[in-house]
Amino acid sequence: MIDKQEIDLLIVGAGPVGCTIAERAAQVKGWKSLIIDKREHIAGNCHDCINSHGQLVHKYGPHYFRTSYEDVFRYLSKFTSWIPGNYIVKTSVKNKLYPIPINLSTLEKYFDQELDEDTALKLLHSLRVHKENPKNSEEFILSRLGKELYEDFYLGYTLKQWDIHPKDLDPSVCGRVPIRLNRDESYVNATHQVMPKDGFTKMFSRMIESKNIFFKGNTNFEDLKKTIIPKIATVYTGPVDEYFNYCLGKLPWRSLQFEWKTYKEKLVQPCVQINYPNDHKYTRSVEIKHVTKQNINTSTVSYEYPQSVGDPYYPVPQPTSTELYLKYKQLVEETSHKDKVYFVGRLAEYTYINTDEAIKRGLDAFQKIANSNGID
Repeated sequence: MIDKQEIDLLIVGAGPVGCTIAERAAQVKGWKSLIIDKREHIAGNCHDCINSHGQLVHKYGPHYFRTSYEDVFRYLSKFTSWIPGNYIVKTSVKNKLYPIPINLSTLEKYFDQELDEDTALKLLHSLRVHKENPKNSEEFILSRLGKELYEDFYLGYTLKQWDIHPKDLDPSVCGRVPIRLNRDESYVNATHQVMPKDGFTKMFSRMIESKNIFFKGNTNFEDLKKTIIPKIATVYTGPVDEYFNYCLGKLPWRSLQFEWKTYKEKLVQPCVQINYPNDHKYTRSVEIKHVTKQNINTSTVSYEYPQSVGDPYYPVPQPTSTELYLKYKQLVEETSHKDKVYFVGRLAEYTYINTDEAIKRGLDAFQKIANSNGID
């Protein structure tokens, strides 16, 4: 174990941000980093592992790597080779599967008529509920797709996911899913849509192989913060309200519970993910084997149940949440300046970000730390 006096960076959280900063610190500056995590493993919510049936599964829900950040892609390519990301998602509505995000094929199948971009645009124009400046997610979707598509594709899923009506959620919640008038079935228009060939955990483990990086799992920051004082800085990637002992109140998060079933079939679903806005208590079923391309005779499917308790996954996008976070952000700014603590990532910044964005923030945070210690 590293000598407490030799630690340059204390990194709280072994997810994408923490591993990135530790790797850069070791490679660029030769700094010694101690990474700690409440969990026993690295990679955070990206963690994948082999289950008892021999399948590589994403323990905390699917992570589909998609990015247009060329610097992020080049950086990660040092630690992994890639396989194509077959990220096709369908939505189950009235026992039929439709492409999601909604595209031209979705509209043709749903309305049972042939469409092109012009006729689809006219159709949607006839369905829309006019809202000049949508103030919430319900108004946002109604103003683009109308009542029928909103109720079949969005309303039920949003209620299950957030336990909040769309009219009480920011427009960005439903607005982050694109609506297309072509046949593109991808969720995002990213240049690279791939999967680490050997999985995320292998990729992150290669990032922290340096003799200057030490990992300690099953460890709480609270138990160490008074005894380990890093020479350069602390990087905190945990929940921001937890750092301050919830002194202003708890920030609301949505959590997830997973049910796993293994089938004696090579593949069970027609695609990696099926959403269920109106049926079942779970929101989606995921068969990650569509993407990992494992050649085994069984397949494991995860069923995802949103809940209000448990590990934090999604910040709740409401004005009251934003208001509370901004109060914590004032404490963050004071603490960062006084104690050299850098708050980075999804939990620390109370924001929903994808894996590539987490890596990007890790790269940027390292540069900020390095610059404050005399490196260009």
